[in-house]
Amino acid sequence: MSRLALGEFEHHVMLALQRLGGRAHGAPVVNELEAATGKSVSPASVFIALRRLEQRGLTKSKKHEPRPGEGGRGKRVFELTADGHARLREARRTLEKLWSPGKPVAAP
Repeated sequence: MSRLALGEFEHHVMLALQRLGGRAHGAPVVNELEAATGKSVSPASVFIALRRLEQRGLTKSKKHEPRPGEGGRGKRVFELTADGHARLREARRTLEKLWSPGKPVAAP
């Protein structure tokens, strides 16, 4: 398997981002993952995965400063790139092939 293959958590993070319209900051991604999996998700782990995906060119981000009167820190908004969308489609095709009934392959 390629070193560029998506890990399960990275795949889940990208799918959550896609479900949110392909663009969101970390907190909605955490909420989407928790709703989908029924498990608690660490915000730090999501942010680390998003940054790792950004380094691989599958997401990109931009920091948005708070609006006047909001206070607090700005939020980094992540977006799936064209390569990210393509990688998700490729992963889906692979999983669908593996799930579909087929001719068993003899063990070596």
